[in-house]
Amino acid sequence: MEARTRIDQPPPVTNDQPAVWDLVMADIIERDRVGVERYGTRLQPHNGRDALLDAYAEALDLTVYLRQAVYERDGR
Repeated sequence: MEARTRIDQPPPVTNDQPAVWDLVMADIIERDRVGVERYGTRLQPHNGRDALLDAYAEALDLTVYLRQAVYERDGR
């Protein structure tokens, strides 16, 4: 895959779509609700799990999903 780390882009254009920060905050609230439903508690420090290992596993999943999206978009 060709490196795409430096691509000049124009400034964003204001439109009538929702603010992405609002979408993300709603997703966070929903994710918290699902966590309480699934695990019976909200995420707290010192909960018996290794947060770095959990985050690393999530980052690997994210990387795979991003690569899938790039391949599906570009065909390579």
